[in-house]
Amino acid sequence: MDWLGAILVGLFVGLLGSGGSILSIPILVHVLGENEKAAIAESLAIVGLIAVATAIPYGRRHQISWRMVVIFGTPGMLGIYFGVSLSVFVSATLQMTLLSVTMLVAAIMMYEPTKWGSSEKNPAYWKIISEGLLVGILTGLVGVGGGFIIVPTLVLFGGISMRQAIGTSLVIIALKSAIGFPKYLDILEHFNVAVNVPIILRFSMLGMLGSIVGSQFAHRIPLSQLRKIFSTLLVLTSICVILAL
Repeated sequence: MDWLGAILVGLFVGLLGSGGSILSIPILVHVLGENEKAAIAESLAIVGLIAVATAIPYGRRHQISWRMVVIFGTPGMLGIYFGVSLSVFVSATLQMTLLSVTMLVAAIMMYEPTKWGSSEKNPAYWKIISEGLLVGILTGLVGVGGGFIIVPTLVLFGGISMRQAIGTSLVIIALKSAIGFPKYLDILEHFNVAVNVPIILRFSMLGMLGSIVGSQFAHRIPLSQLRKIFSTLLVLTSICVILAL
């Protein structure tokens, strides 16, 4: 079951540039039995590695806006450092509750029709920076990469295409994971908890396989259908997380 979940995580990352950590944490906790706080750290490492692998083909197709990586990613990396530091004062139960709420918010954002295709001609930098900071804090606090916020923000306020936004989101998620994971290891020491390296490696490799498949089909499946499927899955997963608290 865990191998199927890992491939599914990678598949959605490859297709949508998001959804990895928001699905991987429940799988790590409720399928593999990992400690909640350890699962958040493990998810950061797993999704970061998957994002790197998935971003490569987008980079080869010149579908990454490096300007937006800097503008959104820099405050995001500052935010994740603050969010991880804050997580030491937050219980695992509260983190899982916040995760389930985040899932429902993400499901609404994904499912409801939005103006994803109508971007602003002049990038709204202050909106991008503020969103980057908030998403970074959220990433550090509950371990979600925030691609479901990053992608529409880059399209609506950054003036780039959907495909560029997905590729850019992957790079931003990878950078935030690179900052957040080492910091989270320090937090785990405070709780006498350690990450499971074999699980990280196995999950990452299977997730990369799924992401490769997903990126190959990303141009063939309508994004509207993908968002609806993904949002439905998020609602169901969120309900499972809430019931397990």
